[in-house]
Amino acid sequence: MSPVKACVICLDTPPYLSPENKLAFSQAARNNIYDKINKTNLLSVFPQMAGDPKHNNQLEQFILLAKNTKGPALITLIKQLLEAPGVYVFGEFLELPCIQQMSKGPNEGYSQLLNMFAYGTYHDYKAFKDTLPPLTETQKNKLRHLTIVNLAANMQVIPYSVLLKDLEVGSVRELEDLVIEAVYADVIRGKLDQCRQQLEVDACIGRDIRSQGMGRIASILTQWCGDCESMSASIEQEVGRVSHCRESHLKALQHIETEVGNIRRMMSATTSTSSQDMDPLGEQEGEGAMAGSGAERRQTPLQIISKAKSLNNQRH
Repeated sequence: MSPVKACVICLDTPPYLSPENKLAFSQAARNNIYDKINKTNLLSVFPQMAGDPKHNNQLEQFILLAKNTKGPALITLIKQLLEAPGVYVFGEFLELPCIQQMSKGPNEGYSQLLNMFAYGTYHDYKAFKDTLPPLTETQKNKLRHLTIVNLAANMQVIPYSVLLKDLEVGSVRELEDLVIEAVYADVIRGKLDQCRQQLEVDACIGRDIRSQGMGRIASILTQWCGDCESMSASIEQEVGRVSHCRESHLKALQHIETEVGNIRRMMSATTSTSSQDMDPLGEQEGEGAMAGSGAERRQTPLQIISKAKSLNNQRH
């Protein structure tokens, strides 16, 4: 996909916008299309979770609209943003000048509501419900999805009891339906264990971070780097120990082979000496045997006849 085509897709008019917002969007797109062509990256072909660049294109559309929107139209746009599927990060939208100005005017509640979706949970909304605009059912479910993300960031296995309490749903069936919606929305990845009454989370999206939380993130990353260095040093030490053991093993093996060779040479020398000592006896026995056979050959005819008769008598 070329950058131009990617840009056209990015700036296509969303079907869920009202007619007046569609017109404003078209004007904003026309004014910013060349800038967008230069800034647009190719879309990844790999599956991504909500909150990744692929899904953030929708947020960019709302940002473009908000730059040219004021008053009631801006409030309508905020409501649509909070209901838009796939949009779960709001930090860039909150940084817009028009939204910053809203936080000091009569529509301050909508600015606080945006902050609630960016950083808060459903329980937080219920605590400040009286000072915030009402939510539609779709917006409530989205805030519940974000609450699940908050829990998943701290717990890989979340009991149903915790989910029921924090999400304030009436039954386990409603809870499971809500979790399934979050999975299909790519907000979390995991599985429901109905036997153990728990949600096992494999992965989840990242949420917006307040500027005050950057120090904690830096501290965690610093600690992680230190742990990596310690692990690397331990691995190098282990490699050195293994190399030393290998050298010792090779030396011991060479020593054993040398000893075996020496023993073989000693045994060979001993065998040769024993053979030489036994040869004279063998020669004497051979000479005696030959002498005996010669004596037999020198028997007289009478002795031969007598021996033949005795053999004949033995047969009968």
